[in-house]
Amino acid sequence: MKCLSSYFTVVTAISLFFSFTPSSADTHEKFVQCLYNYSHNTNSISNVVYTQTNSSYSSVLDLTIQNLRFSNSSLKPHVIVTPLQISHIQTTIICSQRHGLQIRTRSGGHDYEGLSYVAGVPFVILDLLNLRQITVDAENQTAWVQSGATLGELYYSISQKSKTLGFPAGVCATVGIGGHFSGGGYGFLMRKYGLAADNILDAHIIDVNGNLLDRKAMGEDLFWAIRGGGGASFGVIVAWKIKLVPVPSTVTVFRLERTLEENATEIIQKWQLVANKLDERIMIRMDMARVNSSQHGKLTIQASFVSMFLGGVEELIPLMRKSFPELGLVRKDCNETSWIGSVVFMNAGLIGSTGNEAPEVLLNRTQIRSGKYKGKSDYVRKPIPIDGLRGLWRLLYDDKIEYGQLQFAPYGGRMSDISESEIPFSHRSGYINHIHYVVVWGEEGNEATQRHMDWIRRLYKYMEPYVSSSPRAAYINYRDLDVGVNNNNGYTNYTQASIWGFKYFNNNFKRLARVKTKVDPHNFFRNEQSIPTLQKEEKY
Repeated sequence: MKCLSSYFTVVTAISLFFSFTPSSADTHEKFVQCLYNYSHNTNSISNVVYTQTNSSYSSVLDLTIQNLRFSNSSLKPHVIVTPLQISHIQTTIICSQRHGLQIRTRSGGHDYEGLSYVAGVPFVILDLLNLRQITVDAENQTAWVQSGATLGELYYSISQKSKTLGFPAGVCATVGIGGHFSGGGYGFLMRKYGLAADNILDAHIIDVNGNLLDRKAMGEDLFWAIRGGGGASFGVIVAWKIKLVPVPSTVTVFRLERTLEENATEIIQKWQLVANKLDERIMIRMDMARVNSSQHGKLTIQASFVSMFLGGVEELIPLMRKSFPELGLVRKDCNETSWIGSVVFMNAGLIGSTGNEAPEVLLNRTQIRSGKYKGKSDYVRKPIPIDGLRGLWRLLYDDKIEYGQLQFAPYGGRMSDISESEIPFSHRSGYINHIHYVVVWGEEGNEATQRHMDWIRRLYKYMEPYVSSSPRAAYINYRDLDVGVNNNNGYTNYTQASIWGFKYFNNNFKRLARVKTKVDPHNFFRNEQSIPTLQKEEKY
């Protein structure tokens, strides 16, 4: 393994732990004492350990919970550790094993089912929010970014070093790097450059034995697995080396809304036919939701077309007139800006911004939370017919639902060029777009929660004839426990886990299980949808 410099402090006493086995008598108090006993600096680690009796426990726990559906969960961690250095993580991993506690790793708190901070078993949160260092090497077009940094912090750091470099990852600035990269990570550059996970050059991971590994030391199988297979199944990923991509000094963005009364249905139909075939520099996302139209004085369905083009408006308009004239895009609809300006534009409403602020707004780690939510996902191989769209309108018109949205992201371009086995993310050629479903509500009470959960499940069932099948594909970063779960202890076998595993990873699931079996044979790193280990009879 290459030297990782004095920044990484190795716990020299790690090997002492493996002569012990957890017993039911071990408690979280003994776990905390274990942390203190084997820490090189007791004062250092005491500043990052929060038990339920600590006055700051609740504020630390709630700080990055992005889905208020889980903000009052009774399934809380016994201890929260917010490491400041690598040795804190190493000690936590080993002490957790010794004292029978699971680990849930949190980098940004956006996981849709709360698996990084909610569990039905005794557990510890490793919250990486303090590990957020970013080092940009503009000359070599690379960067190192720690897992606790947010997308907004990464994008801002890149922009401070270069006006003509960017990175193809997600839209929302408050999403944590760790979970986003390890699940794939798509955004407005994916048709040109692929996913975040497609542009990772190296990583630092702490394995179940407490070893700090880089790409060379972990080997290509594990490096393959953590780029799209969900890193939390294999260890704790603390940093990523990424390949930055060239972007022009001027890009063009627009956001156009069209209601049903403005021929939205026909425009949507055309979008389905052309969005994945457009010049790969053009990304046009389409969002559908119910709105109260001031123009028409009634509730209606509105489609929003949100786009970024890697070039100027004078080049974009002719391309759109040729391929998508139905949208009616004209110059006044467009805004020329820098790449970092386009990131701010896309975050309008997500971080309390209007989309016109200086890039520093991306450094705001506290999302303005709108309520509780439930998300799901699908992949589409052929356009949804008119009758199918009209059925969607009926579901979206349901006035018992506070807010429901479908978000369509087109594929094609670079996404079709990459093999489905290049990394665990398998949804490539043959898919025309991805659908993200979300329902959001602020109303309190179990009845309101159940009503909104039932609605999105009806929507998902309704969409079954129009989306991929065998398997019906899903996106791991939009975690959905409805598609199948392990038991609380994570000991579901490979065959049972295949119910959800093939939806997320298709034929890559078996390889992920082989890697898991090799690097974490006793299945320490586990959650309700973690990669399972293989039994002897399943290994071939």
